[in-house]
Amino acid sequence: MISLLLVVIYLSFISLGLPDSLLGAAWPSMQPLLGVPLSYAGCLSMIISFGTVLSSLFSDRLLRRFGTGLVVSCSVLLTAVALFGYSVSGHFWMLCLFAVPYGLGAGAVDAALNHYVALHYASRHMSWLHCFWGVGCALSPYIMSFYLHRGDDWQGGYRAIAILQIILTAVLFRSLPLWKRSLSADEEADAKPIPKKKLLRERGVIQALVIFFSYCALESTAGLWASSYLVGERGVDPQTAARYASLFYIGITLGRLLAGFVADRFGDHKMTRFGLCGITCGVILLLLPLPDFCACFGLVMIGFGCAPVYPCQIHATPVLFGAERAQSMIGMQMASAYIGTTLMPPLFGVIADHAGLRMFPLFLALFLVLMALLTEHAGMQQKRKK
Repeated sequence: MISLLLVVIYLSFISLGLPDSLLGAAWPSMQPLLGVPLSYAGCLSMIISFGTVLSSLFSDRLLRRFGTGLVVSCSVLLTAVALFGYSVSGHFWMLCLFAVPYGLGAGAVDAALNHYVALHYASRHMSWLHCFWGVGCALSPYIMSFYLHRGDDWQGGYRAIAILQIILTAVLFRSLPLWKRSLSADEEADAKPIPKKKLLRERGVIQALVIFFSYCALESTAGLWASSYLVGERGVDPQTAARYASLFYIGITLGRLLAGFVADRFGDHKMTRFGLCGITCGVILLLLPLPDFCACFGLVMIGFGCAPVYPCQIHATPVLFGAERAQSMIGMQMASAYIGTTLMPPLFGVIADHAGLRMFPLFLALFLVLMALLTEHAGMQQKRKK
């Protein structure tokens, strides 16, 4: 029964990843048709991320009241409604409207499943869980590219993803009895939310939140603007750029698949360090004046490096802060991560409007350095405790 539940959890993360890379892949085609500035993609991303911040902060209360299964199922339903709304939208304000339910749904799914897996499964399952998120992220740009290449508009791509999301929603609601039979039901009912102010005063909490902010700032900026960078700075056509941008998510997906086989052996901190080294190599390839295929390979390297960082940091949370604090702490980590997702991609959009898309690699490098310094400092603190 538990193994079947794990399959359902993996499917849930595919549904979480499916819409995440769509906007970046479609925006070069959407922007001229909508008649809005280039930086408006950041506005949509900001609205979505604001919803995820809200739902992440309240996730501990939702889980305690309704349980993981129902929260996840209803949240995926919200994202399906939002994607269908995108497929029938012809104006920018309509996109902004449907961005609200997508953000609210995505944040609740993320916090609920990360908390559940961090408590009940080994580190390898956390890596594989986020690998399935990468499967969704890598699949959707190819679907969008297919519709753009056929001559259809971007709405057809969104419609196809909405249909997939509706199918996954039906599977999740059908699986609700599995959650009720799991051991987590009693634990969720007994869990008590810890006040956020109390958590923030504890040692290492602020540092952990900044790490999540920096990671998601880097990942979301790379995912949203990679296609535009290839079109505007490298001269690649939009259809090809949409396929190339998916290489970033392929790197994440493959990296997390492989990381799952070695995560238990090396531990969360060493896996994070390996990931940061991979991101460094990818950023260097983007910075150097090399042929286009090197830039594409750089995106793969960045994705490959991103692979172990997020799941390993999440999995370490119950160990670092205690199982009784894990539910509230993971909710705050998700919120901090999505604040990075909310603010940094639109900030780069403004920078790109004024300084050009050539600033893309430097922007990523800034958060890479910040993340590396904080994770190494956290590693030294852990050694002192031992």
